[in-house]
Amino acid sequence: MKIVFFGTPQFAVPTLIKLLESDIEVLAVVTQPDKRRGRGNQTQSSAIKQIALEHSLPIWQPKRIKKEQETLAQLKATEADAFVVVAYGQILSLEILAMPRLGCINVHGSLLPSYRGAAPIQWSMVNGDRTTGITTMLMNAGMDTGDILLQAETEIKLLDNAHDLAVILANQGADLLLETLFKLEAQAITPTPQDDRLATYARLIEKSDFAIDWSQSAIAIHNQVRGFFPNCFATLQDQKLKLSATVPITKSTLNSLPEEYSSLKQQYPELASLTGQPGAIVQKLKNQGAVVQTGSGLLLLKQVQLAGKRAQSGWDFVNGMRLEVGTVFDNG
Repeated sequence: MKIVFFGTPQFAVPTLIKLLESDIEVLAVVTQPDKRRGRGNQTQSSAIKQIALEHSLPIWQPKRIKKEQETLAQLKATEADAFVVVAYGQILSLEILAMPRLGCINVHGSLLPSYRGAAPIQWSMVNGDRTTGITTMLMNAGMDTGDILLQAETEIKLLDNAHDLAVILANQGADLLLETLFKLEAQAITPTPQDDRLATYARLIEKSDFAIDWSQSAIAIHNQVRGFFPNCFATLQDQKLKLSATVPITKSTLNSLPEEYSSLKQQYPELASLTGQPGAIVQKLKNQGAVVQTGSGLLLLKQVQLAGKRAQSGWDFVNGMRLEVGTVFDNG
């Protein structure tokens, strides 16, 4: 089987590597153009381009793939059996979708029709889902609306963040994609239309989504912090404070905490009796960090980062800033 691979970020890397290790021939790689990033405004290649360079694969980087006739001609000339698309970042035209014999197969980071769109992993966490997964589908002209080929489910653990989950799903997606290609070739898959009535959407993430509102519940803030990792922030003494890891201390979450937090279960009756305004430190836990009152429940700040500083543990932060019970964090 011969394929052309479309992808850009790290999430797509495990799938490309799996393909290169298989009997499937990768004819070429299509990825987004290089971009200037960082303080030095240096040109950086995508994660997928770096892998393609290591394997001496042809690389095409059209700015607008629908419009660039040279790329369209190159794609058509490959006579590929399938185009594989993993987080490429541009919409493919009907002309491109019709080129390969087996179609264009997309690897999507949710159990479609849930979370169609650009940020399925992040929004599944923000919404507090306990399960998610990977879908392979035949692409059509819509946004993640094509027929489902295969799906695989995975658990979302309470202290996972979006980066952790993306790594798990990227590897799961790589395995599922290979299974999908082999079964398609063997005509062992019956594509299943999505039920549009069940569709939900994962909209683009905006900077305003990162601001912490302490009047929200502890679990809602925790899900926001891990879903938008590592970008959520509050304010302390007019300084921006990023929250990169938190632990919700509520009756409903205690049993979902790993063994290392067994002490929290023992201290919960005492902690639950403490009160303060939303955003106020109500307790300092040795070797853990500040326990903050929210609109409902308590939140342990496990890892934080002050503007211009390195990330540090919650306990080091409390000691370094000499924070006391009663100190109030403001909203982001």
